[in-house]
Amino acid sequence: MEVRKAVLPVAGWGTRFLPATKAMPKEMLPVIDKPIIQFIVEELIEAGIENLVFVTGRHKKAIENHFDVNVSLEKHLQEAGKDEMLNQIRKISHMVNPIYVRQKEQLGLGHAVLTAEPAVGNEPFIVALGDIILQEGERHVRNMLDMFKRFGKSIIALFEVDPQEVGKYGIAKVKKIGDDAFLIEDVVEKPTPEEAPSNLAIVGRYVFTPLIFDMLKSTKPGKGGELQLTDAVKLLLEREAVYAYKVESEVYDTGNPVDYLKTLMEFALSREDTAEEIVKFLRERLRLPEALS
Repeated sequence: MEVRKAVLPVAGWGTRFLPATKAMPKEMLPVIDKPIIQFIVEELIEAGIENLVFVTGRHKKAIENHFDVNVSLEKHLQEAGKDEMLNQIRKISHMVNPIYVRQKEQLGLGHAVLTAEPAVGNEPFIVALGDIILQEGERHVRNMLDMFKRFGKSIIALFEVDPQEVGKYGIAKVKKIGDDAFLIEDVVEKPTPEEAPSNLAIVGRYVFTPLIFDMLKSTKPGKGGELQLTDAVKLLLEREAVYAYKVESEVYDTGNPVDYLKTLMEFALSREDTAEEIVKFLRERLRLPEALS
């Protein structure tokens, strides 16, 4: 079956960014002049995904508003003669015809995905986490979809991390089966460096068969009563093969303040309109000799 839908779990509280996220979703934090969630939406649409299912909470109205029409703002920009900015705003407003599903309690990533089942139905779908930006994301999603066409089974994106950083991620044990494909043998959630079966971490992009919903319903809640997606994947491995796709380009994790700031710097240094001033600022702030800058 064709993969036509993507699920974006965006209902979390974003507690690591409080108090900034008290009134603003963490997915709406800007990377210079574009909110994080827009990068993910653009990636999916450019890869050919037709329907986006946002799993939201009562505190996430800003996401819905961002992808909706703002008549007052458009009128203001038009009257001010800011045509380029007006076109950008209109493009965002018509970028996607979203489906919003309310997760009434934040009971884990697995619970968020399960909440989307009525909107997804009995067909394969993508899960894209709202705090991970992939360099060349559209290409990676297309490659995962091509792999799904080859194998007809769930695909999980992985990337290499420093062995000392494995405790921050779900880590996969894999077996290489081709130039670009791996078979997943096991997944471990946030292991110690000694326990980790590899340094290949789950990167926040999945293509699932609908069987994952049955596995989520059979998964027991863990710490804090949360339903973990990694635990459901472990059950899925008992029922059918699960494959892995390795992301070789940059991965920008915006899920915590330090990595968010690193992402901001990476993007600022890569843009023509900001790079020169940022380099100048850093050189002065860090008192770097010009030869080292």
